[in-house]
Amino acid sequence: MPETVRTWLVERTYSDDEQNIIILVYATLDGTRYHRKERSLTSFESDIRDTYAAIDVSEGDLSRVTDEETREVYATAAQEMAEKHDPTDTV
Repeated sequence: MPETVRTWLVERTYSDDEQNIIILVYATLDGTRYHRKERSLTSFESDIRDTYAAIDVSEGDLSRVTDEETREVYATAAQEMAEKHDPTDTV
């Protein structure tokens, strides 16, 4: 079974390229690794599109942050999210 890592929501933006696409970035508390998700704002399955404060991500689905400025921004945002929310809180 693949090992998972807890990541926290650090960024939410709307795609410039496609309509109705939201980009969610989750990062580790130290800001060194991140996971990017793209999600449609609309769905044929359900109108409920919850975004959680944290998600557990497989090690293989994490990318490395390559610059120090982004690492610091992600670490600060992840730590703030972890202090203010439980992982299953919708945000």
